[in-house]
Amino acid sequence: MTQSRIVVLGGGFAGVGAARKLEKLLKHRPDVEIVLVSRANFFVITPLLFEACSGTLELRHCAQPIRPALRRSRFVEATVTSVDAARRTIHMMADGAESELDYDHLVVALGASTNLSVIPGSESALTFKTMADALVLRNHFIEQLERADATTNAALRRRHLTFVVIGGGLVGIELLGELTAFADNVLRYYPRIHRDEMRFHLFEASDRILPEVDQKLATIATRVLAKRGADIRASTPVRAIEPERVRIDGESIDASTIVLAAGIVPNAAARQIDVAHDAKGRIAVDGTMRSTSHPSVWALGDCASIPGPDGKPYPALAQHAVREAKQVARNIAAVVQGKPLEPFVFRTLGTMAALGHSRAVAQVMGVRLTGFIAWWFRRTYYLLQMPRWDRRLRIVLDWTVALFFRPDITKVDLSVEHEQILQNQAARALTSTTK
Repeated sequence: MTQSRIVVLGGGFAGVGAARKLEKLLKHRPDVEIVLVSRANFFVITPLLFEACSGTLELRHCAQPIRPALRRSRFVEATVTSVDAARRTIHMMADGAESELDYDHLVVALGASTNLSVIPGSESALTFKTMADALVLRNHFIEQLERADATTNAALRRRHLTFVVIGGGLVGIELLGELTAFADNVLRYYPRIHRDEMRFHLFEASDRILPEVDQKLATIATRVLAKRGADIRASTPVRAIEPERVRIDGESIDASTIVLAAGIVPNAAARQIDVAHDAKGRIAVDGTMRSTSHPSVWALGDCASIPGPDGKPYPALAQHAVREAKQVARNIAAVVQGKPLEPFVFRTLGTMAALGHSRAVAQVMGVRLTGFIAWWFRRTYYLLQMPRWDRRLRIVLDWTVALFFRPDITKVDLSVEHEQILQNQAARALTSTTK
């Protein structure tokens, strides 16, 4: 019996969701092998990263190990280096060793990364896309409070207590809200720092923040954050990022903390696959999420340009990725079973933005929600996106504890692991040169 292989690239919402749905649809097809390839053995509920950064959630609890979430799929932890669409072969790298994997159907769900090409000097800014980003930012934020508390230099103290977020979309606003709330909660441990000394800036190049929601909700979000001392400026493009300095038109701001949250680009490996792409580098697919140039390749999520009924691509939102995953699995199963394909059609349920301190704004099915109810609705929705109840219970316990206790200010030292990695790399390089 000839076995066909479906390979899913990417361990995020889209990739894991597609693999899980394929398992259900093809559970009676032993002639079909499902393989999921991801550079990490977990996937992250990214909207929960903000609370993990502030310590409201234990960092590991906003992630789900991939292996327990799968039933019959084979999991491979590796980094995709390239895809030969003509030969239907994937090239991977794991711990310095290269390998290949052939496929009959390829599902590309590699996601996206922060766009570092728009603003000069972006490489010197912090980013906020991964668990590592959240941990690094948390460590960095606490370190700035420690340094400000210790210094007697007024200029240096001001720089340590100045925080800049670049980008006024969902990520930028939610991050700003969580950081301001975190500052309010932990300053009791720093009696030499007054809250009004801390300066939070957010710069957005377009004419408004939160373009994902209507103007009224964006105005409410601005008002809530402004009451915490945040300086939010729309129509203010950042011209350059320097180490501990941001330059805008006619002004430069010294800040030890600069976080870039201004747009994304498709994963580099997805951009390099020799299939049709759109102008933004996303894989061009038809309504069924099948590549317009290579029928054996499918794509979804942030790295794909999926046209809606109106011809416009669907936005890069988690709610779309979850549903795209199910539909692409149905279509691949349909091909295997010789059935017709169906296009992906989905109307946005709404958009939610947490602002910290149990506040949020949301637009759900055309209804505006603000304050506590919006915050509760957002939390509940993303809690249910976690596929296993054991993780959901851990998250609920974290939230319950956070109601009664302030977040701690423990930093996690990553230097030992970093040094060990460098030593292992040096040892491998020495071994390869002596062979």
